[in-house]
Amino acid sequence: MANLHRGEIEARLGGRAYRLCLTLGALAELEHAFGAEDLVALAARFEGGRLRARDLLTIIACGLRGAGASLSDDEVAALAHSEGLPGYVDVAGRLLAATFGEAAPTRP
Repeated sequence: MANLHRGEIEARLGGRAYRLCLTLGALAELEHAFGAEDLVALAARFEGGRLRARDLLTIIACGLRGAGASLSDDEVAALAHSEGLPGYVDVAGRLLAATFGEAAPTRP
């Protein structure tokens, strides 16, 4: 079960329940992927609420790996969400909110 106090969330992807967490290693992976100089720049990048599909993939993949899943980006890209695009946005938004606080983008 996910522990929100540790920044963990749960999501159902590809018909399976997963735990996601942006650990320090996952955050470092995100900094590198987005070319952010530091965590403040990374958080600022997400505060605008504008995410590309590739951004969603990267955030979700890093969160899955941070929680211990051994999945490549290609494997994560193949995981369907029952709600389609809005579902992926929800997962990424909840994960960012659990990590950075409520200022992160969330689904309305």
